[in-house]
Amino acid sequence: MTHTPEVESPRSVDQLDPKQYIIIKGAKVHNLKGIDVAIPRNQLVVLTGLSGSGKSSLAFDTLFAEGQRMYVESLSSYARQFLGRMEKPEVEYIKGVSPAIAIEQKVSTRNPRSTVGTSTEIYDYLKLLFARVGVTYSPISGHEVKKDTVSDVVNYMYSFEAGLGGTPQRVMILAPLRLHDGRTLSQELNILIQKGYTRIAVDGQVQFIEELLQQPDETDKLVSNPLEILVDRGTVIYDDNGQPDEDNQYRLSDSVQTAFNEGNGTCRVDIVGKESRQFSDKFELDGILFEEPSVNLFTFNNPYGACRRCDGFGKVLGIDPDLVIPDKNLSVFEGAIMPWRSEKMSNEYMKPLLRNGIRFDFPIHRPYKELTPAEQELLWTGNKYFDGLNAFFDFVESQTFKVQYRVMLSRYRGKTTCPECRGSRLRKDAGYVKVGGKSITDLVLMPIDKAASFFRELELPDHQKKVADRILVEIQNRLDYMERVGLGYLTLNRLTNTLSGGEYQRIKLATSLGSALVGSMYILDEPSIGLHPRDTKRLVSVLESLRDMGNTVIVVEHEEEVMRAADQLIDIGPDAGSLGGHLVFQGTWQDVVNGDNHATTDAHYPSHTLDFLTGRETVPVPSFRRKSANFIELKGARENNLKDVSARFPLNNLTVVTGVSGSGKSTLIRKVLYPALMRQRDDATEEAGKYDALEGSLDRILAVEMIDQNPIGKSSRSNPVTYIKAYDYLRQVMADQPIAKSRAYKPSHFSFNVDGGRCEVCQGEGEVKIEMQFMADIYLKCEGCGGKRFKQEVLEVTLDGKNVSDILDMTVDEAVTFFRTADPKMADKLLPLQAVGLGYIGLGQSANTLSGGEAQRVKLASFLGKGNPNKGSTLFIFDEPTTGLHFHDIRKLLDAINALVDQGDSVIIIEHNMEVIKNADHIIDLGPDGGETGGYITFTGTPEQMVQLPEGQNFTADFLRGKV
Repeated sequence: MTHTPEVESPRSVDQLDPKQYIIIKGAKVHNLKGIDVAIPRNQLVVLTGLSGSGKSSLAFDTLFAEGQRMYVESLSSYARQFLGRMEKPEVEYIKGVSPAIAIEQKVSTRNPRSTVGTSTEIYDYLKLLFARVGVTYSPISGHEVKKDTVSDVVNYMYSFEAGLGGTPQRVMILAPLRLHDGRTLSQELNILIQKGYTRIAVDGQVQFIEELLQQPDETDKLVSNPLEILVDRGTVIYDDNGQPDEDNQYRLSDSVQTAFNEGNGTCRVDIVGKESRQFSDKFELDGILFEEPSVNLFTFNNPYGACRRCDGFGKVLGIDPDLVIPDKNLSVFEGAIMPWRSEKMSNEYMKPLLRNGIRFDFPIHRPYKELTPAEQELLWTGNKYFDGLNAFFDFVESQTFKVQYRVMLSRYRGKTTCPECRGSRLRKDAGYVKVGGKSITDLVLMPIDKAASFFRELELPDHQKKVADRILVEIQNRLDYMERVGLGYLTLNRLTNTLSGGEYQRIKLATSLGSALVGSMYILDEPSIGLHPRDTKRLVSVLESLRDMGNTVIVVEHEEEVMRAADQLIDIGPDAGSLGGHLVFQGTWQDVVNGDNHATTDAHYPSHTLDFLTGRETVPVPSFRRKSANFIELKGARENNLKDVSARFPLNNLTVVTGVSGSGKSTLIRKVLYPALMRQRDDATEEAGKYDALEGSLDRILAVEMIDQNPIGKSSRSNPVTYIKAYDYLRQVMADQPIAKSRAYKPSHFSFNVDGGRCEVCQGEGEVKIEMQFMADIYLKCEGCGGKRFKQEVLEVTLDGKNVSDILDMTVDEAVTFFRTADPKMADKLLPLQAVGLGYIGLGQSANTLSGGEAQRVKLASFLGKGNPNKGSTLFIFDEPTTGLHFHDIRKLLDAINALVDQGDSVIIIEHNMEVIKNADHIIDLGPDGGETGGYITFTGTPEQMVQLPEGQNFTADFLRGKV
């Protein structure tokens, strides 16, 4: 790693060499205070600072935006009209910008056909591998399917040595004689004579065609016998050197080709006096004609390769086994099979099974979940003693003209994995093609870490190895990168739209590594989101690989592990919003440890980041853990990789669900517990995962709120103050002012969403879009209102000297200070936003400019206010609320979440952050690892009990040890 000269004085950026640095001069985007930053090239640079301090403004809105804009500006005007139009960031200049690649957290695809395999391009290489070196095996005999070529047939003939005394071996080449529609055998033989053939074989006996035609009536009776055209008779001749005679080879080759043509792809070679063998130039075996491997055969997005049953979606609407047998703890005798519980169905289907079960040794008293897979399958297929469930549902489907049967069928129908393709979306015969004993279906359904080890150990024959070498290198590299970014637990078949933001970002990162660009500028937005501290180390090694290839890697990050690995640490601050935007610190990790400061700023600001890293500031451990007598219990959860686990969630507590990435946390909470609770309240919006029962003090929960990172509004008109319902009150306050009353203004006059008080020129947007054909659209401040959104007469209504536009331009912190004197009730409504650490956002800031973490905290703030009717009886579920949060903000977030628990509510958090885990009243840890090796509950209890576990037994406990 090259040593970079230190950035000395505040104004030194002008003298620096753009070949060594990316130089940003006077950045003023959003809240940046005209800062100058020099980012050393080909290094791993971490940008950190409080949430809202201006990190993303510097990385994405300044650096990436300029990199994109410069690239687009370099294209022709014709090409530019098809690309997104780029704004020039507000900055004096940026020098030394490389081509920029931003890897953000947004899952940008909702396509139901996009999978992990297609997103990472691994699937494209797999298709190519199977098309080029895949071997097709017959599902009947298990033998390899081959197509015979002319060379194969000639080589077969030359495999026979000359006879006794050096007599050349005689051979006959025959083709089956097929009668065409409407022709008699005599007519067919006449046509053969015209083609130049003189003999046919009848039952293996060679006869002259002319002799047969002299007795047409007798000849036509031979139709039922096996008939073959004798295409050629010859001998296997060698030259003086013992090599096959060239002229003879050509003659035999022509004859074989003619035989294939006459015999519609098949021919027979008779080695006279020795043996006879059939050949086919069709790809067939065991009476089945197989498709030859091609890229399209393995493409589920193409009608040719897609599964015929599910059209390449992997799911079909069919009988859902979990609805048919909902309680796996019951035996068949106890009524495990739901549709057979009624008297009529019990007599017809259940009683024969109970009566005759002993005849085929079926355990009718054993719980369903303890039956062997063969015994479970028998309930569906049936045998000669009883009709199985398949036969039962076939009968029900045949009776759907009766309404009661239609109702019964709908009760047991659901989206199920397609039985034909096992959810792999490919047509069935694509599974007959194998490489190293595995089909492409097997590979896409196995976890990535298992697929990676399969390819590492794969041995191919020499010829196949030469063809596949380049493809295998690409596949192995990409699978290796997927493992290193902590995604070894995913399968290649997993839908992209079911991934979390962090997983999707790391897939994009692995794909970028696979494409191996050099000299680029990668800008990443918190790649450690969703990663357990154990996996963060591997992520750092991936970032270092990207840097070592010759790229500048800029990471916006709050994770200490990533900061330690950085070549340069840049801290933007000191606080958020209008109090941020300064360069507080720039230097190496060693400088942090030594307390040096190489910040290119005039003033020395305090740094919250350095205070936390050096231990001067901490998130305190609570003085006591809450106990609870009430709980809800989820039993037998077995969705995705969960291994039939049961978990107790105490109420009126802060419960944190932990575990390594892919251990099953999100599945347990988001896919099983949350939908199960919603179903309990008859408010199910999505299908619950598989579980046995939900028990406990369910009557104490009146509402369930999932607070995730989905945007609070996509419209530019939606903002935080409208979301927390404080704007309604503000409009009422403004309408109550004397001047508003004298003009009969209603609260609606102070809304920029409806006609009345808003500026009609810009429709309350504050700016007007001017479309420029080839250049970026220009947004000009509205001339009608000067960007204030409202008509002049409405702006004349003021509260303590501030009109409605001035108030919307304030940050939450400024507004709280202002309303303390102007209207304390309004200040109280804004306090929840301040409490969750959002004091820096503008009251009127457009909701679509908020990050996922900010949107999540706005939702939290809406419940902290006095507006929640189910206060004290609500269960809140948070999915990684520390996303995008600095240590300093985590402290505020914990205060807000504890306030919910203190008012009687219950909170469940899915989290990796040790600062949150150490504040839990109760921990549920899943593991021991991710994917197939996860899905077990490895620990429940308090943080103090967790750190007592032996070292190396639990990953979470190992990282928590130094915190409690």
